[in-house]
Amino acid sequence: MKMKLKITLAGPMVHDIGYRVFLLKNAMKTALPGLSTYNWEGDGRQQVIALVEGDEARIKAFLKKIEKDRPGLAQVTEVTSEPYEGEVGRTSEVAMLCSFVQLDKAIPLLLDMRDDLKAVRKTSDATLDEVRTMRKTTDATLEEVRAARKTADATLEEIKGMRADIQPGYASNFRQMQSDIRAIKERLGMP
Repeated sequence: MKMKLKITLAGPMVHDIGYRVFLLKNAMKTALPGLSTYNWEGDGRQQVIALVEGDEARIKAFLKKIEKDRPGLAQVTEVTSEPYEGEVGRTSEVAMLCSFVQLDKAIPLLLDMRDDLKAVRKTSDATLDEVRTMRKTTDATLEEVRAARKTADATLEEIKGMRADIQPGYASNFRQMQSDIRAIKERLGMP
């Protein structure tokens, strides 16, 4: 048996959260041939109106589903339904309309994202240039450190050579000094 219903979903947040797409998805899942949806303001609340047409079993399954589930951001305080006598559009027409509405919302966001990505790219390129400059500076500093190390190593070897040269002479000079000190002590009469 064919029937038509007007379903009203009301609450503080039912617009601009994907409710009509949610309704379309569920109408398609239950194979409802007729669906029209639109946003409305009534009694100081946001409303989404769904006009449905199909056999009674499919409409009941659809109604049960949308009474139980809702889009994540939805704040629904009331779901009502009543018989409807007017025209109901085809579900396929709502699908096309929803696609166009979603594209209309998405295009400005995508353009903003593109512009943001360009800005991020510029910043990334500038950062990469800074990193390359720092790398060059680091490489130059590393070369200076290597050169200083070579100089330090050469200086150390030179000092070691001098020390080796000095030690034999130092020992004989030390013995000579000891002998001289003993001779001075004898002349002075010191033990």
